[in-house]
Amino acid sequence: MADIWRMGAADLAAAIRSKQVTSTEVVEAHLARIAAVNPKLNAVTVVFAEEALAAAKSADAKVASGAPLPALHGVPMTVKENIDLTGSATTQGLVAMAQAVPPADAPHVAQMKAAGAIPIGRTNLPDFGLRWHTDNELRGPTRNPWDASRTPGGSSGGEAAALATGMTPLGLGNDLGGSLRWPSQCCGTAAIKPTFGRVPWMSQLPPADSPLTLQLWAVQGPMARHVRDLRVALRCMAAPDARDPWYMPVPLEGPAVPRRVAVTYDPAGEGVDTRVAAGVRRAADALRDAGYEVVDAEPPAVAAGRDIWGQVLMAEAKAALLPVLGPLFGKDARDFLETAIEAVPQLDLAGYVGAFAARQGLARAWSLFFQQYPLVLGPVATIQPFTVGFDLGAAGVRAMLTAQRLVVIPNLLGLPTAVVPVGLDAGLSQGVQIIGDRYREDLCLDAAQAIEERLGVVTPIDPR
Repeated sequence: MADIWRMGAADLAAAIRSKQVTSTEVVEAHLARIAAVNPKLNAVTVVFAEEALAAAKSADAKVASGAPLPALHGVPMTVKENIDLTGSATTQGLVAMAQAVPPADAPHVAQMKAAGAIPIGRTNLPDFGLRWHTDNELRGPTRNPWDASRTPGGSSGGEAAALATGMTPLGLGNDLGGSLRWPSQCCGTAAIKPTFGRVPWMSQLPPADSPLTLQLWAVQGPMARHVRDLRVALRCMAAPDARDPWYMPVPLEGPAVPRRVAVTYDPAGEGVDTRVAAGVRRAADALRDAGYEVVDAEPPAVAAGRDIWGQVLMAEAKAALLPVLGPLFGKDARDFLETAIEAVPQLDLAGYVGAFAARQGLARAWSLFFQQYPLVLGPVATIQPFTVGFDLGAAGVRAMLTAQRLVVIPNLLGLPTAVVPVGLDAGLSQGVQIIGDRYREDLCLDAAQAIEERLGVVTPIDPR
C-alpha cells in the first residue's frame, strides 16, 4: 500500500484490522517519514523506533490470532513532551527536566495504549508550554511546514507540524489557552479541546498539582488531520481514572438540539485579518450547505472573558510559576513570561477573588446563549501565524492577547471546542473553531465534520 503515511488514524486501524496492511508496515512508513522530513522541522524530538517496531510486531501477531481488536490497534501516535509516557522523559521543554522519566503513563496515555495505539515519538513545545511559539533551549525551535519564517504555534506546535507533514496520524496535546487550537490553525490540522473533566489527567512528576487556573483551564486532547480521527481518539481517552478526582462520566453523545450556529467574524469588534474572516465565511457557507441555520450573532462578553483569563493567569504566573520555574526557563521563555505578566493589569487578592466571581456571571451568560445558539463559529486567532520572534516584545504580546480573545473563552469556562481547516490563503492554512456547551463535543465534531466534508483537508504536505 503506497504512501501509508498519508492515511488517517481511523483508516489505518481499518486497514490493519482487515489485513490490507500490517502494523509493522504502518510504523515503518511513519519512521521513514520522520527520518525524511523531521530534520527540516524539528517537530519530533525523540523517536522510539525499536520499541514501536516491537509493539507493531505484537500487534500483528494479535491480528493473526483472530482475537478482538481495540479501536486504534496497531496505529502509531506521538505524544507531547509535557505528558507522562513511561520510558521517556517528561521534559516540559526544560534542560533541567531532560532526564525526568515518569513512573507511570498519564491516564489518557494509558487509555490510548489500551486502545491499541503505539507511541512512536515525542513532540516539541515551548518551556512548560507557556508561549505562543514552539522553541526551547533543550530541543530548539520547531518550524512551520507552510512557511519556515512563521510560527507553527504553541504550545503543541510540534504535534501540529508533525501531523501536517505525515510524520504521525494522531497526536496528544493539551490546551490552557489555545495550545491545541492555535497550532492547528498555524499548520492546517484539526483538534478537539474537550470539556473540563472529560479527559482524566495527572502527572507524577513535579509540579504534580498545579495552581488553580491550570487545574480548571488546562485540558488534554487529541490532534489529527481528520475529524473522524478526533472522534475515535476522544472516545478512547475519555474513560475513568481514579487519579483525576474531577473526571466526569458524562456520555459522549447528548440529546438532539436545533442545528443553529451563531457566527462571529470579528469577536468583540477588536479587528480581524481579512483572510481569517474569509475562512470563517467559507465555514459558515459550508454549514449552511449542510443544513445548519447560521446566524450572525455575537457571543457574550468576549473581551471581558479574555481580560479575566489573562489577569488571573498572569497573577498566578507571577506568584507561583515564575519564582519556581523562571530560573529553569531559557532566556526567550523567561522574557516572554515576564512581558506577558506586565502586559495585563496586576491583581491583588481582592481583584483575584472578584475575577473568579465575574467568571461565574460569564459562564451563566454563555449557558443562556447556548439555549438559543447551540454552537458558536468563529476564528481561532484573528491574525495569521506571526513571524518568528513577534511574540517576544510587549507589542506582540498585547497583539496576541487581542487576537486570541475567542480562543481563551473555552478555557475560562471549561467549554469544548473543535478546530478544522478551511483551506489556504496566501500560501498559509486557515482554520476556524466551533464552540459548544459543556460536554457537547459531539455537536462540535458534527459541525467540524460537515465543514471538512465540504472544504476538504489541506494536509499532509512536504515542508515548504
